[in-house]
Amino acid sequence: MQIWAGLGNPGPTYAMHRHNVGFMAADVIADLHHFSPAKKQFQGWVQEGRIGPDKIILLKPATFMNESGRAIRAAMDFYKLTPQDVTVFHDELDLVPMKVKVKRGGGNAGHNGLRSTDAHIGPDFRRVRIGIGHPGHKDRVHDYVLGNYHKSEIDALSDMLGAIGAEAPWLAEGDDARFMNEVALRLAD
Repeated sequence: MQIWAGLGNPGPTYAMHRHNVGFMAADVIADLHHFSPAKKQFQGWVQEGRIGPDKIILLKPATFMNESGRAIRAAMDFYKLTPQDVTVFHDELDLVPMKVKVKRGGGNAGHNGLRSTDAHIGPDFRRVRIGIGHPGHKDRVHDYVLGNYHKSEIDALSDMLGAIGAEAPWLAEGDDARFMNEVALRLAD
């Protein structure tokens, strides 16, 4: 069993923010792989399903980004899982828009959702880093991440989220390199 947590802020106001791309990825995975309807649990919304032989608990914390780790910890404790069983989908300023990278462990690079997760479960979880690009100056970061995707980005965003969902079986198997490669190939077409 694995927990896959998409990071974001709850509510329609935030739905299309760059900071919510983790929520968007979780929604696409749930739709493509026919997960159960969402239910309120672990201070968030949970959907259960299988990808191949693996049971996946999809979690979207409802605690707002800054407290995401509380919801992830609650789910981990309930299922008696370790940080190695957790994958977090999140926005990444240091990657060009629509680029997807996976790594295990590491710092939080100022990302409040990662900082909270780190504080509650430690750093040894897997991260699916979804590039949003950098606005160019640190003074513009706050408004940029809490800003909506532009209309001109929607097609590329849909393609990238679709690629993440379609190639999720590689993540479930633990083949991060193959997942990244297959997502990149889909986006190159």
